[in-house]
Amino acid sequence: MKQQRIAVIGGSGFIGTYIAEHLAREDVELTLATRWREPGKANLALLPKTELTPVDTTNQAALTALLAGHDAVVSMVGILHGSRRAFESAHVELVDRIVTACRANGIRRLVHISALGADPEGPSHYQQSKGHGEQVIMASGLDWTILRPSVVFGRGDSFLTMFAKLARQLPVLPLAGAKTRFQPVWVDDVARAVVACLERDATIEQCLELAGPKVYTLAELVDYVAHLTGHPRRIVGLPYPLAYLQAALMELAPGKPLMSRDNVRSLTVDNVASRPFPSELLGFTPTALEAVVPGYLAGDEFNATMSRYRHKVGLR
Repeated sequence: MKQQRIAVIGGSGFIGTYIAEHLAREDVELTLATRWREPGKANLALLPKTELTPVDTTNQAALTALLAGHDAVVSMVGILHGSRRAFESAHVELVDRIVTACRANGIRRLVHISALGADPEGPSHYQQSKGHGEQVIMASGLDWTILRPSVVFGRGDSFLTMFAKLARQLPVLPLAGAKTRFQPVWVDDVARAVVACLERDATIEQCLELAGPKVYTLAELVDYVAHLTGHPRRIVGLPYPLAYLQAALMELAPGKPLMSRDNVRSLTVDNVASRPFPSELLGFTPTALEAVVPGYLAGDEFNATMSRYRHKVGLR
């Protein structure tokens, strides 16, 4: 890889962890910039030539100083819940500070992870702010690539794993956006795409949609996960007004809500690619969901089932 020192902004989250692991295999110096040194993420600092560095990303001077001496930046901060102000702060203003820091340090190469469905005119604050963030990147004058993944799945995700948990707990699954279509992409393929973009100049000034080989409705995905984990459940699709009310009530619960009103607004449009996966540019084809999900959902359920069986028959 031509870049020998790479910074990842937001690199300690679910997707960032996979990206860090793939970049570490390329024998580059890696800086994972986070707002704080998170408990449980210290293992990332054990990756070869990798430093997990806390930084106040709202401070332009601190961010500029952090990026000094780097050859490329991967920008991937994102939030799913919050006020319009919070979305603008994370998806637009931070992106602008990253661009400014790159310019100040003479860093040309920037790979930005956005989202499939990003649109300044989209129905949700999430989609609108992601779209505005893309506009900042495209106007930056840098050697940028924008990646737009569909919903991302893999071990440690908060998507399919969440529905597996709900299927274990609830006899019926009331579902907002049951008919909304998705084209889930494996987190490992997203990480591979980042590495490919940094290696291939042909990806510069390209906006690439990352989606898996198959389209599903949300109800089909939830039904698949429920059956896979041994907890088939009746799925009840909620009409929009009821789904919106359900989300409003969930927002009142402590902690991060399972569903927010802004999530419901996002579910009013399909989340599928408008073109085929860019295999020729990236050098690989996407992996089918069915080839991966049983390994981290059904496997755990199988082990739990066997444990219960051993206990029942008096084995330890």
